[in-house]
Amino acid sequence: MTDRDEAFAEYFAARSSAMRATAFLLCGDWHRAEDLVQQTFTKLYLRWNRVQRHESLDPYVRRVLISTFIDEGRWGWWRRERPQETRIERAAAPEPSDDRVTLLGALARVPARQRAVLVLRYWQDLSVEDTAAALGCSAGTVKSQAARGLDTLRTLVAHPVNAD
Repeated sequence: MTDRDEAFAEYFAARSSAMRATAFLLCGDWHRAEDLVQQTFTKLYLRWNRVQRHESLDPYVRRVLISTFIDEGRWGWWRRERPQETRIERAAAPEPSDDRVTLLGALARVPARQRAVLVLRYWQDLSVEDTAAALGCSAGTVKSQAARGLDTLRTLVAHPVNAD
C-alpha cells in the first residue's frame, strides 16, 4: 500500500461514519446514504493528490457529498445503479423514536437544496458562511433557503401525511 493509499484509508476510516450520517439526513435512506458516501469518497480518491494538501478536507468532502446528492435527483431512473443479488449484511440501525421518525419523514420531503441547507446549518452546525461555501452560493441564499426549509419542515411536521 502506498503512502497515498494509507493517507486516504486513514481519512476514510476517520470520517466516513460522519459523512454517512449527513448523507442519511439528506436522503432519508441508509442504503442511498451508503451509495452517496461511496460515490463521494470515490470522487475524493480520484482527486486525492490535489486535495490532500489542504488544511481541512471536511468542507471539500461535504461539498462533494451535497453536490452528489443534488445531482442524483437530476438523473433519470435509468442512470441509477441496480442492486445485485449478493447482499452485504450489516447490523440493523437502532429503532428510532416516533418523534425522530416523524421528523426524518418530514425532512425527506423538504426540497433537496433546502434540506442540504438545514442539514449543514443545524445538524453539522456550520455557520452561514461555511454553508454558503459548501453549497457554492451566497450567504443570503443560505438564509432564505434555511427560512423556507424550516417553514416547510414545520408545516410537514404539523400536518404529517400518512403513508397508507
